[in-house]
This record gives sequence, C-alpha cells and structure tokens, in this order.
Amino acid sequence: MRELSWNGVYPAVTTKFTQDGRLDLENFITSIGHQVNAGIDAIIIGGSLGESSTITHDERIVMLSAVLDTFKQKFPVLINIAEGSTLRAIELAQRAESSGANGLMVLPPMMYKPTDAEVVDFFRDVASNTGLPILVYNNPVDYKIEVTPDMFEALLKHDNIQAVKESTRDLANVTRLINRFGDRLKVLTGVDTIAIEALIMGAHGWVAGLVNAFPGETVAIYQLVKAGRIDEAREIHRWFLPLLELDISPQLVQNIKLAESMTGLGTEYVRSPRTMLQGEERERVRQLISRCMASRPQLPKI
Repeated sequence: MRELSWNGVYPAVTTKFTQDGRLDLENFITSIGHQVNAGIDAIIIGGSLGESSTITHDERIVMLSAVLDTFKQKFPVLINIAEGSTLRAIELAQRAESSGANGLMVLPPMMYKPTDAEVVDFFRDVASNTGLPILVYNNPVDYKIEVTPDMFEALLKHDNIQAVKESTRDLANVTRLINRFGDRLKVLTGVDTIAIEALIMGAHGWVAGLVNAFPGETVAIYQLVKAGRIDEAREIHRWFLPLLELDISPQLVQNIKLAESMTGLGTEYVRSPRTMLQGEERERVRQLISRCMASRPQLPKI
C-alpha cells in the first residue's frame, strides 16, 4: 500500500458521466492519466467536486478499483466520506480500506448541525473503525461546521487522524495550526484562490480543483513555491486567478467541467439535480476560460 506523505498536489477529481448520467469510467481513467503525467501526488475520489451527494458507495468503490487496476499503485488514492450517519460513514471507511484505498478524506456529519462534542465523537468513531489515515475536511464556509484547534487537540489522540484540508479561508489558520501542532497535523490548503499564499505560509499540500482542467499549471505553482522560486510561482498564479475563482462558486462543478471540456480533459456532463451551465452564464464562463487559454504561460523547468 502506498503511504501518504500529505505533501504535494492532491486533485479532488471530478466524476465523469455519460450524457444519460451513468459513470463514464473510460473518460474518468483517461482524465486521471493526464493528472499523473502532470506530476500530481495523490487523488481524492468522490469529494464535493466529485459530486459526492449524487454518487453511491458502490460507485466510489468502482472508481477506486478502476484506478488501482489501471495505475498499479503509482500514487495514493483517497476516498471521500460525506455522511449524515456515523454508521454509514464507518461502513464506507471499511469498504474503502478492504478495497485498497490508501486514505480517507472525511467531512463532519452532514444534514445536521452537531455540537462540537458530537463532531469530535463522529471523527473518533470513524478513526477507531479503520486503519486508514484520515484527512479531516474543515470547510465552515460551505458546510457550517468548523473543526477548531481545540477540537483537533482531542482528535489527534488518534494516530490515523493525520491531516486537515484547511478551507476556512482564514489564511492565519495555517500558521495557527502549524504553531500548535507542528508536523503532527499536516495542513493541506483547500481553496484554490488562496493556495499560493497558504503554501508560502507553510501548508504541506494542496487539495486542488482547477487542476482537473489545468494540471500542469497547478503542479508548477506548488513545486515552484516549495523550491523557493516565489516570483515565478506568483506570475503563474496571477494568470491563473480568474480561473481559480471558478472554484469558489456554488456552480464550481459545472464551471470546472466546462473548463475540462475546453482543455480536452473531460466533458460537461453532470448528474441531476445539477444541470450544465446554460445561457448567459455559460457564455460568461466560456469566454473567461477562452481568454485565459489564449494566454497560457510557458511553464518553467523545475
């Protein structure tokens, strides 16, 4: 089993569908190949960008198996867990482990506003019922639940709770967590628009979204920052920012899938209740992507 270092670029990959809403495994595997060729370090299946709310446990395992069969453990593969029930979360964690996953990304309980104690109990219960390493997804902006440093103090008593996808959008939180926990809690930035700033402040990795359509540019920013070549990373980021802002929209899935289709790395098909972008909004996003594609930067050797 490939071990997780929690360093590098971790694409939250989109789930590929046919026009009638079935899994498109051929397209999915092709898209993963583009990510691998760009130098990503791991992938996350079934996250928010992967349309988690509309795919089943079985479909997650099917995608996991297809990746493991095709790429033969070239990189770690994580399964996302977003459940309202502790029992269902544990069930998926155990299925992912027995099916060969290398780790889990876990959201707090969904569809219910729990107390802090209930959130801690939820993560503890999942961690106690799997041996897989866990990335806690902390996104109070979208999911209205914050996992605070005090809560992490309790959670880190479990050895397999190892990392956080830091999506509070408070850049100071990167430093707060590093100051308090050092390397015991690896910090992965989870918001594309401020990823470069978080990496400069010491975030270990980047759970990325626009990487699905622009893998080379995403990996280049990460590697340049880690090499101390900040000016070069900043130039790419300045070009990239209008595209990265597509990730902080309620329609992030549709936005990024349109970008994938325009860069030849995917299709626009989504699963209902989502619908593909239409009308003036689709044209606005299409023109933005087109303008950026026309001025794609030459990536430096790293």
